[in-house]
Amino acid sequence: MLMGKYDNCEFQNRDYKDVCEQVVKNGVSYLYANKFLLSYFKTQKFDDVSYKYLQPKYIQTHKKNEKKANNVLVKFVPEMVEHLREYEEVYDYTERKYGVNREIIAAILIKETKLGKIKPTHDAFIVFNTLVVRTKQETSREKWLVTMGKTNMSAIITYCYNRGVTPEECNLPSSYAGAVGIPQFMPNSFVYAKGYKTEIGDLTKMEDAIVSASNFLHQKAEFNELLDWNKVPDIVDIETQWYNFEFEHEDASFVYAKTKNGDKEYKCFTCDKAELQYIREYAKKIMRYNNSSNYAVGVMRLAYDAHSELKK
Repeated sequence: MLMGKYDNCEFQNRDYKDVCEQVVKNGVSYLYANKFLLSYFKTQKFDDVSYKYLQPKYIQTHKKNEKKANNVLVKFVPEMVEHLREYEEVYDYTERKYGVNREIIAAILIKETKLGKIKPTHDAFIVFNTLVVRTKQETSREKWLVTMGKTNMSAIITYCYNRGVTPEECNLPSSYAGAVGIPQFMPNSFVYAKGYKTEIGDLTKMEDAIVSASNFLHQKAEFNELLDWNKVPDIVDIETQWYNFEFEHEDASFVYAKTKNGDKEYKCFTCDKAELQYIREYAKKIMRYNNSSNYAVGVMRLAYDAHSELKK
């Protein structure tokens, strides 16, 4: 059984101690941190479904399904165009303030939750707590998962403390991966959430989701200049070529020749193509939102189609 005092971060579970120490650094009281980490409803309930889907074999399946999802989502372009017209004032504001194309943000919101139509069925804190408690930490990936889980647990506790929400009432509906709201922010990205004409953003509100996703790309990906669609080659043709390239090469990447630390090399689709360097740079920015080549290609395809429809 976990033992905790309300004036320190002493837990038998070392990971809980790490979370507690982090949130206290964030300004959370020892009392609140302990109550949260000793709450039956937050740390003694587990999400078996999310834990299963976060295992390597399911992650690989998800990557394979991304291309299929891109093809399916093309039919939602008319809905994207309608959405862009409905929220034209908000997009005017975000393009001026952040320099991120409206079509790209709309494409991201379509891919993440179909413009808010996909409703979350998990609890973000329970997702990450399950991951932290059950992962053995034997491999480098497992150690990374636990670190990521603790970071997000800390973000959730801090978020609810700052809003005066009790641990038992700190319920953030999420995807199986713990992503929250229309733009599917991980809790450790809540710092990028902004409201439309307000400082505090509500990620379940469309206007705030648009602003928050734009701010995320602007701040985290240095996306600060609108993509010029006139400089982009036929994205439909590029998409087809990329899918063929990916099929032929097991370690294919749309934009990278190797990992950031250089420990793994990729077959890079755009690296040696001078005519694709412009779109490559913007694909890199989109991949800061979701580090998947197929995700970035899908976003650009949807955005390109929506841009073309808006011009008619």
